[in-house]
Amino acid sequence: MGMDYTDITYEVDGPAAVLTINRPDRMNAFRAKTTEELIHGFKRAWADKGVRALILTGAGDRAFCVGGDVKQRAETGDYGPTANGLFEGTYLQRLIRDVPFPVIAAVNGIAIGGGHVLHVLCDLSIAAEHATFAQSGPRVGSFDAGFGAAYLARVVGEKRAREIWFLLQKYTAQQALEWGLVNKVVPKEELLPAAKEWANIMAQYSPSALRFLKTGFNADTEHQAGLARLAEAGLDTFAGSDEAREGAVAFAEKRVPDFGKYL
Repeated sequence: MGMDYTDITYEVDGPAAVLTINRPDRMNAFRAKTTEELIHGFKRAWADKGVRALILTGAGDRAFCVGGDVKQRAETGDYGPTANGLFEGTYLQRLIRDVPFPVIAAVNGIAIGGGHVLHVLCDLSIAAEHATFAQSGPRVGSFDAGFGAAYLARVVGEKRAREIWFLLQKYTAQQALEWGLVNKVVPKEELLPAAKEWANIMAQYSPSALRFLKTGFNADTEHQAGLARLAEAGLDTFAGSDEAREGAVAFAEKRVPDFGKYL
């Protein structure tokens, strides 16, 4: 394996690799180490010739993933250490698209912020009935102006994507289904079985055909990878500003941020 996981779990069940973000005490928010372990898990599944689909989910039933760990950001100014010293959030997004088999998001609760972006980038999304969906960046001094914005617009359309990012409202699983943001909604106890059923179905099909189809779908939005890198550079620069820090600190202190002075 080459890595002892602390922030995720990894298991293979038949043709499906199941990656679970395992930080329920932080609502499955990711720090840099979480991202590092997810990248390792995705590559581990890629190297396993028996894996025909990957399921991404979160521990417990409260949250799928609430995005970057804002409390960690407020405490240390970053997302914490990794083995190579890098926070590779954009690379993880890239990897979801690059693995040569379908990736299924099993949304077991709240998907917000960077966690919402992760499910959007998965090839298919199944949501538990109690799951909710939202973006949060502008509220906490952050943004994803790359895949998180541009690809979302491809999924739900420009008007709805802008509504999601500009108003930061919360959407139910049923609303997400009606908008085409998820493919299916099931009772929470049926979530993982439903995702595994899809993996079993796809395991009957030609793996090369599915790989070509996935790369064909991706080709139409491949230019957005450039936007993602540009957005990442912008966020890296912005994150060190007083304005961004106000968002993170206000979140940690559970108060309304005062962004007025940054106009």
